[in-house]
Amino acid sequence: MLSSSILKPLYERRTLPLLKIPLIFALVLAFGTVAWLEIHPLLTWGCYLVLGYLLMSVVTLMHDCTHTTLFATRWLNEAFGMVTMVPFLASFTAFKEDHLEHHKYNRSPKDPDGFTMGKRSVGDFFLFYSYIFLGVILSAVYFAFIYPIKSLRGKKAWVHWAEMAVHVAVIWALFAWAGPRGLTAPILKVWLIPFVFFGYFNSMRFIAEHYGTPWNAGQMVGTRTIISNQLTSYFWNNINYHIGHHVYPGVPFYNLQKLHAALAGEIKESGAIVDKSYVVVYLHALLRGPESPETTPRAKIRK
Repeated sequence: MLSSSILKPLYERRTLPLLKIPLIFALVLAFGTVAWLEIHPLLTWGCYLVLGYLLMSVVTLMHDCTHTTLFATRWLNEAFGMVTMVPFLASFTAFKEDHLEHHKYNRSPKDPDGFTMGKRSVGDFFLFYSYIFLGVILSAVYFAFIYPIKSLRGKKAWVHWAEMAVHVAVIWALFAWAGPRGLTAPILKVWLIPFVFFGYFNSMRFIAEHYGTPWNAGQMVGTRTIISNQLTSYFWNNINYHIGHHVYPGVPFYNLQKLHAALAGEIKESGAIVDKSYVVVYLHALLRGPESPETTPRAKIRK
């Protein structure tokens, strides 16, 4: 849809935007330290909330590694993805394969993220709200065990299980060191409580990206962009500019706003959905529940 003269600079990788990576991890360390000190309950829980928000920064950087767009070399993307997935107790290898399938089959019967779509049966409602409220736990189990057993074979399966073995070894070593020093409880609190908040942020992000868009209508129309605000765009690495990401997944996160501007006319003409608030879309989904093909809007017929 876009000419090569427009796309070429959008695909170019730059080093300067990657300086936010040490910034994000420094902020995680800083807020984690304050939470660890437990100076005051309000301050401590405020830090837990911010940590959950910052974990979205980490996971969206990891997401870029699945498309090999964070770093120029493939092995750096793989290494960063695997390391950052350790505290999530999930496999980057499994997540990457699942996510690339999602891009290939977006909003179609083969889409692994299409579980929000069904017949609105009791089972569909149970699955939908289980993800809404327990998504972080279900995702860890899914990417650690369910998806690999179901879908990974050969070298990819070996890499996945090796990755999970390293994860287990790291976690075991941490708590083997912490136990005799009486640090198990503080580590668990600073580690797990922020994940509760992260789970809700991530579910909100996940639902907003495709919920209520036309079914089986392609990448652009089957995806939603949330303009949101510049703070969230910065810390969530422009994942909210999701239409452009699905149409051109090889564009790095720091160029997605420019890509959105370049696609503005095409987005409007196609009838693709652009909203302003994650919260509004999320609350609508909470009240509406799971989708069915009959309840989703039809794609605009283009002449």
